[in-house]
This record gives sequence, C-alpha cells and structure tokens, in this order.
Amino acid sequence: MKRIIIAMFCCICAACGKYAGVPEKYHVLLDAAMVKAGENKAELEKALNAAPAEMKEGMAFLIAYMPERDLTSLTGDFLLNNVKLAYEARERFAWAKAVPDSIFFNDVLPYASLNEERDNWREDFYKRFTPYVENCKTLEEAIMAVNKNIRDEVKVDYNTAREKPDQNPSESIRQGMASCSGLSILLTDALRSVGIPSRIAGTASWHDNRGNHNWCEVWLDGEWYFTEYYPNKLNDSWFLADAGKANPNERMYAIWASSFKPTGECFPLVWDLNIDYVPAINVTQRYIDIYQGNHEQQLADGNHVTLMVTMHADKRQATNSSSRVETNIDIFCGADQVGGGRTAGPTQDMNDGLKFLVEKNKEYTLKYAGADGQPVEKKVKVEDKDLNLDLFLK
Repeated sequence: MKRIIIAMFCCICAACGKYAGVPEKYHVLLDAAMVKAGENKAELEKALNAAPAEMKEGMAFLIAYMPERDLTSLTGDFLLNNVKLAYEARERFAWAKAVPDSIFFNDVLPYASLNEERDNWREDFYKRFTPYVENCKTLEEAIMAVNKNIRDEVKVDYNTAREKPDQNPSESIRQGMASCSGLSILLTDALRSVGIPSRIAGTASWHDNRGNHNWCEVWLDGEWYFTEYYPNKLNDSWFLADAGKANPNERMYAIWASSFKPTGECFPLVWDLNIDYVPAINVTQRYIDIYQGNHEQQLADGNHVTLMVTMHADKRQATNSSSRVETNIDIFCGADQVGGGRTAGPTQDMNDGLKFLVEKNKEYTLKYAGADGQPVEKKVKVEDKDLNLDLFLK
C-alpha cells in the first residue's frame, strides 16, 4: 500500500510540475529557454500554461527552439494565437491532419522562416486562403490552389525597388513588392496557414557568381519538392539547371533549406552573413539528382537541342576568344523564364560557353544588359538542330 501511495504521489507531482503536460524531452530545453528569456520569462510561461493540453507539445517545441531574439520579445498572446490557429487548420483539413508531428512542428507551426521581423500573419492568411483549399481532396491539390491564387490575393510582385530583401508579409503587402526572399516568405506563410508544410530554400550564390536566389519547398507524401511564388509545377523551375551545378561542399555555393529546430548549420543570409540563428539543412545533392534526371530525360526525348550563347564586346571586333566578355543572360519562352547563366570570358576554353537545353521549333528571348547598362532583348528562333549564337554588347 505504501508503495502505491508513493507512486500516486509521484504521479501527482509530475502532473503538477512547472511543465505539466509537456513531454520530458523538452524540460531541460525549456529551462534553458526561460533563463535566456530574462524579463520576458513570464510571457513564455503564460503561453505554455494557457495552451490546451493537446497543444502543449507544439508550444513547448516553439519555446524550446526559438532564437534568443524571440525568447526576449514575443508575447504570450502572440504565441497562443499562432499555435491555436495552426492546430485549427490541422484539425480542419484532412491533408493537414495526416502530416506527421515532426513535420507539423518544424514546418507548419513556426511563426517565421528566416530573420524577418515577426509578424502576426497567421490569422489573416488563414482567412484568406481557406476558401481556396476548402474543397481540395489532397495535399497536392491544396498546394497548387494556394500557389495559383496567392499573387492575385495579396497583390505583391517581384521588384528590386522593395524596401529590403527580408520583408515579412505585412511589409510586402503594404508595398505591393518584394524580393525573391520576401515572395518566398509570403508563399511559405500562406501554405503554413492552411496546414501545408513549407520552408525556404536557396543559395547564397550560383556556381557562376550570378547572385543569390531563394524559393520555397513543400512536403508531400514524405518528400520535399520545390516551387515558387508564381504558379508553376512542383520540381520545375528556371533555376533547376543552376541548382544542379551547386556545390554541396562549399557553404556559399550549396543549396540550403531552412529549419526551425537547430541542425548544427545556419542558413546563409546574404543581406547579413553575421546572422547565425536560422537553422538550415544542406539539400544540395537532392537538387543535383533532380537536375541530372531531368537533363537525361530531355536529352533522350528527341525534342530538345543545345543553344550555345557567346557574348562579345563589340561587333567591330573579331568574334574570337579574346573578344568574349562575361555577362549575365536570362532566357525566356514567352513570359516564362526557362533558364539563366553567365557567358564565358576571354580566358575560358572556347568550348566552355553558356549552354541552354531548349525545345525544338520554338522562339526564345534572351535578356541582358548592354554596354550602357540598359536592358537588351534578343529574340532567337530555335529549329531542329543545335545552335551557336554570337551576341554583342554594342
């Protein structure tokens, strides 16, 4: 009897402890988080204590792994509102309910993706995007419904005149413009608002130093797929050829996917490389594999040819090795960008040109900056044979 009483007493003590209802694996992490929170500790305790029983682990996950900037600043009401709406979406939509806890905690529940200013976007987005996915039967249908409608819903477009690269949803919607990073944050938050797992992916620099790019990934049937803010298919975008040449062993040339839970690595934020509190996963090899598979399929289908582009400084110069210049070129088919790259300079091998694998019997537009810095467009008709094209800056 005495042993039974002691056991019951221990259970009661455990249930009434400071982290009642929270799995043991979070307790040490929560202790450390509360110390870091300093004067904001009461707000975190409020969030943890007020969270319904079925939501306590989710709340514990956020508090245990959030960066110190959030531990010292986020209010209990902010966290409670975020968590309750995330669980509401999970309960409402069948595809969301089927998402494993580990994915839900890390890629649906979080209130932020990168270092953007924290923003109470979830309630607004939940109301905005629920009508688009309400009748979807599968997770893939829901992903495409959000992707198809987000631009017209929030009325934000890509524009380099945006205030800053790392805008939160409110900042981008107010301006009607955002960088690729801002657009990716918008799409990821919209997807998360209706229970769809999403995260940011990107590179600090393409292999040929043409700059950085960020986009989104979505979780579907146990795998991650890439997509972008403007409507497109999964695992199909203009940047795939560049991503396929990424270097998994070089931090600045690798492809990274964001995480909320620490991974031992951090996402390279090109606007502030000193920021190290955004966890990341090196996913470069997956992009290399996707590109190689896609490239081999295109080579085998008989419908594609190679377009090799060489840029020269001046028409008056001989079109030889010494006249070549390095220039960034984007290639479009209609309104859709299908690739991009950097032309070879004078010291590179003559066979080392900018090559695009393009469909036969289609017209393409090459866009680049001329010698005066003004935009230039060159239309080219591709027929049924490989084509070498010489361009001139002036």
